[in-house]
Amino acid sequence: MRILIAEDDPTSRRLLEATLARDGYQVVSASDGDEAWERLRDKDGPRLAILDWMMPGRDGIEICRQLRREPRPSYVYLLLVTTKTRTEDIIHGLEAGADDYLTKPYDPQELRCRVKSGERLLRLEEALAGKVSELQEALSQVKQLQGLLPICMFCKKIRDDSDTWHRLETYIERNSGALFSHSLCGDCRREHYPAPALTSE
Repeated sequence: MRILIAEDDPTSRRLLEATLARDGYQVVSASDGDEAWERLRDKDGPRLAILDWMMPGRDGIEICRQLRREPRPSYVYLLLVTTKTRTEDIIHGLEAGADDYLTKPYDPQELRCRVKSGERLLRLEEALAGKVSELQEALSQVKQLQGLLPICMFCKKIRDDSDTWHRLETYIERNSGALFSHSLCGDCRREHYPAPALTSE
């Protein structure tokens, strides 16, 4: 998974890069908020970002707000990193659109856990989007039959809105996209094709 690190302090940025690279992540870095914003807006931009609250250009809060205002095909998980520790600051960051909040100086293990949490959420979002796509594809292949259908009590033909009678399978195929293959049930086989009686010699 690709992760964006937006941090203007070179030492902190390199420490983050090294920590995440050791865990197998592909790291994309930005030294200010404007560069981070452009990377997030790329067509194939990272879907998880670690944003410093205070940066030149756009700060982390502004990036969160702008990103949440834009319609996007997939979700971006935002982890805000800052020295601010007051409860009102945390609330402010989360209300701006951050998914999680980490205060400096942070423990590397805590960082890993929070990144893993974001990764799990994104994997679930991907799986859900896949299921939704499969469902939409299935529904596009089906026309639903609704309402009261007049059916002949003897031959089982169905009457359509223009008062024309159709064979049951023809009507269903035309209105649902279903296809039929003909077979023979046990009752009909015994009735129409009875087994020859055994004769004793």
